[in-house]
Amino acid sequence: MKATPRPKGPWIHRFSIRLFTVVLAVLFYWALGFLVEDIESIKGPQYDEIEKNHVDQALVEQDLKLATDITDVDIAISSKRDEMRIVSDSSQNLQNTINQLIELQKLAIQKSASLPETEQANLSESLARFLDSQKQYQTYNAGLSELTDRKRRYEAEKIRVEKQIEHQREPARREFQRLREKHEMLLAVLQLLILIPLLAAGAFLIARKRASIYFPLFLGYGAAVLLKVSLVIHEYFPSRYFKYVLVIGLLVAVVKLLVYFIRVVAFPKAQWLTRQYREAYERFLCPVCEYPIRTGPRKFLFWTRRTVNKIVLPNAASEETPYSCPACGTTLFEACPGCHGIRHALLPHCEHCNAEKEITDCQK
Repeated sequence: MKATPRPKGPWIHRFSIRLFTVVLAVLFYWALGFLVEDIESIKGPQYDEIEKNHVDQALVEQDLKLATDITDVDIAISSKRDEMRIVSDSSQNLQNTINQLIELQKLAIQKSASLPETEQANLSESLARFLDSQKQYQTYNAGLSELTDRKRRYEAEKIRVEKQIEHQREPARREFQRLREKHEMLLAVLQLLILIPLLAAGAFLIARKRASIYFPLFLGYGAAVLLKVSLVIHEYFPSRYFKYVLVIGLLVAVVKLLVYFIRVVAFPKAQWLTRQYREAYERFLCPVCEYPIRTGPRKFLFWTRRTVNKIVLPNAASEETPYSCPACGTTLFEACPGCHGIRHALLPHCEHCNAEKEITDCQK
């Protein structure tokens, strides 16, 4: 059966096909991401609601009240310290004033004189105010000590309450973890129930439509779905399970590819045979055993795949004759039945008259 050759088209068209195949895969992946996000938006278990069923709310309210009381005591302690600082500054000023008045009194005594009555009154008044400041400072200090003791009692009570609450939270956390894992498994199942059929459809299209001109569409679609399925499995399944899924998937893929290439080599299709023969003729090597085709000007030369284009051919003309490989006996050049010219025996068309020779698949 004659195979219709397909033109490759300009390089810009081939590049555009590959580029838009990648763009199409990205868009498919993007659309699948929206679908997965919608499934992930399903509301799961709420920890606050679970905690209310396990933790005594009276303890929670008591803990909040103790926190408020501690805050209030901290504010009171800060205010008390500010008042003590003001009284301390006032006492310091009074002490400086008293010291100055005492110095004046000492000078007056040294001079056998006495202080004026106003200075004596100021000294007595300063002493009285200083003593009052000291008493007030002691009162504030006692209040500060009482506030500090109260804060310690509140903090000790809060620690005790928090221990009780923490003890009651443990079963709440375990139940929340169990419900969350169950919810995540549900999300994974819902996503895979949608993605697996899409992946199966993509694999079917890629396998069945490899010869279609629209194969890049199916390839982009299948690659996007495969990537999304892999990410969903990696996200929801534990690593110890995912590594087995990944390894099994890779084993299946590698085995299928290996079997495919083995069958291509052992039972090649006509198009692959034609390509193989064409490349061998271009290098002047037997397509079957790769023995050099020594005919015409190359009769007494030696070359390999790497050196075939470096050989300088002699200018002497030679007559074309049928030729068979001396190593495996394969007929490589033969007379054309149409024009009787010498043609390539393993290629589909005669270079002189374009007569066609059918290249059949190898039998399985």
